[in-house]
Order: sequence, then C-alpha cells, then structure tokens
Amino acid sequence: MYENADYIVIGSGFFGAVIAERIANDMQKKVLVVDKNYHIGGNCYSETDPATGIEYHKYGTHIFHTSNKEVHDYLKLYVEFNSYYHQVLTTHRDKVYQMPINLETINSFFNTTLRPYEVDDFLLQKNKDEIIESPKNFEEFAISKIGKELYEAFIKGYTQKQWGIAPHLLPASIIKRLPIRKNYNESYFFDTWQGVPKNGYTDIFKQMLTHKNISLLLNTDYFDIREQISPNAKVIYTGPIDKFFDYCYGKLKWRSLRFENEIIPVDDYQGTSVMNYADIEIPYTRIHEPKHLHPERDTFTQPKTLVIKEYSLQDDENPYYPISDHDDKEILRKYQAKAASFSNLIIGGRLGDYSYYDMHHTIEKALSVYTNKIKNEKF
Repeated sequence: MYENADYIVIGSGFFGAVIAERIANDMQKKVLVVDKNYHIGGNCYSETDPATGIEYHKYGTHIFHTSNKEVHDYLKLYVEFNSYYHQVLTTHRDKVYQMPINLETINSFFNTTLRPYEVDDFLLQKNKDEIIESPKNFEEFAISKIGKELYEAFIKGYTQKQWGIAPHLLPASIIKRLPIRKNYNESYFFDTWQGVPKNGYTDIFKQMLTHKNISLLLNTDYFDIREQISPNAKVIYTGPIDKFFDYCYGKLKWRSLRFENEIIPVDDYQGTSVMNYADIEIPYTRIHEPKHLHPERDTFTQPKTLVIKEYSLQDDENPYYPISDHDDKEILRKYQAKAASFSNLIIGGRLGDYSYYDMHHTIEKALSVYTNKIKNEKF
C-alpha cells in the first residue's frame, strides 16, 4: 500500500487530517494516512465510557474556539458545535474561585466588595512593595503583575505541578500574559465561535478521512516502515521533529500528562467540566467531569458520573507541551534547517513545530500549508 503512495501523512490529528482531506477532496489525489495509535484524531480523540455512556476526551478536555472565519467556515463542513461556553474554576484551600482572576476572585479571596473602578488602587496598595521593574523569571513576573498573595494562592503551586520545576527557575517568557479582569465576566474565551462538537471530536475525523482517495493505516509506526516508502513520495510528518531526525542534534524537552478515570456514584460530582487544583499538596492539576461538556444531551440520567484526574509529568516519549527553553530553541533551529533541505518533506503541527497550538491554530496552519505549498506543488 505505502510503497507506491504519492502523498503520505504521518499522524491523523487536526494538522494531518486537514491536509489529507484537502489533498483527497480538492486535488483529487490519493493519500495514505499513517498513525501509530489505534484511533484517528490524535489528542483530540473522543470516545464513550462503557459504564456510564458519557463521551469524554481521552487526552484532556478540548474546547474549540476561534475568531478566524476561514477556520470556522472550513469546520462547518464537518461539525456542528453545541452552545457550551468554557469557564475555569480553581480550588485553593478547599474553597472554589474563578480563574482567570476576576472581580469575584479578588472579592472572595480578600473578603471585600470592591467595584471595578476600585481594583487598580486596591492592588497597588497591596502590592506596592512587590513591584519588580525588570522581572528575571516566571515568579518575579507573576508577582509584579498580581502581587505575592494572589500569586502564592493561585499560580505558584499549580505552575510547579504543571512544569515540574520551581517557578523561580522558569523563564518569564513562559507566562506571556497574566490577565486580571476587573468585572464578573466568567467566560474563559472571548472568540467569536466556541463550543464542543455535538457528535464528539472523533466524528469530525471520521468525516474528514472517509474518502475514496484516503487510505488509513492505524497501529503502525512510521519509523517501522519508512525504509519501504518510495523516496519520491511526498511526506507530511506531524510527529516530534527531533524524532524524525533520530535525535541527531539532541532531544527536545516536553511535558506530558497522565489521566486516571474513576466512576463516582453520584449524578454530578463537581458541577463543572474542569476544576483546577492550585495547591501543591494536591498531586493532580485538575479534575475533568466530561458530562458537563454537553448540556444539550439528555442521556446522562444515571446516578453516576465519570471523573478524570490529570497529572503533569516529564515524558519525552509522549509529548504534550513543549518546554522550549533556550537550549531547546537552539536545537529546534538546527532541526528546522535540516528539514528545509528536503524537497519532499513538510513537518508541522504542534509536535512538528515544537509549539503550543490551540486547535484553531493547528487548522489554520494546515490550511495555509496546503494552499501555499502542497496545492501549488512547492515541495
């Protein structure tokens, strides 16, 4: 099958699936999609828990959101989103607060009743001795923005669990912005469109990849078959870029996730889809309760619910989040230069670009790569 394929896409997440769909539908050419997993969809894969009938996202909660009309119009061909909108809650010392920090968080934490126009002066007075003009690390940056009390309550412990390192050892660049909302707006995203696919994420990939010009090869590691692939084949690779080149310049560093599923004999465990846990003493970073992602469904009537604890860990073999420190950036530049020397290779996606993309960023990138490189046969 793969010996004679003209286009080979490695990975069936959004980057690979969009490109494969475009090659098959728009160019009317044949494409082989190879994935080492037993399923399509990459980390956006969703499945149904057999004990509860609750559909859940196997690799952590995914909320689609975008203000990009091109991305939205493209996805409309394959999906209808529900009306779910995302808010983030965090538990600190057994009390629940809104995140990002908003007026409700501030008033609840400091036991006050500030109005929006009073927030700046209040925080300035509280933090006047903690202003850092030129923060040198993550911790200094965060304290300079929100003060030590809010930082230690909501940011410090969670960050240490998420990255596996004390925040003062992290570069300030990791936290690009730390918003404080001076009103009671609870929405996490402010994009034009947001929601969860009514039929789940896996259904999107099934529709994209069910085409006569697309062949699917699951449970297959590309590196086990690449010697059998024609040197004339055009390869779109969406895995880790360092692995593609056998780590010749060294390994890039990643954070990964581990999930523990548990069925709780109650109708509703936490009242929301995702609850963060800010305190370092709690080993997991958050708990997911996926039934809340589908308010339009009336099928979850059993007196039990599925909850999923999420743990952050160091694992370069199952990458999720690029650490991207100074050494990583230097290594990445070498790999990107090497990749550019291949005329029949495209490397992209979150893992290929070693970059943290939301879903809409990945789709936008895939559409751009298809239009500017593949369709015009510039590779």
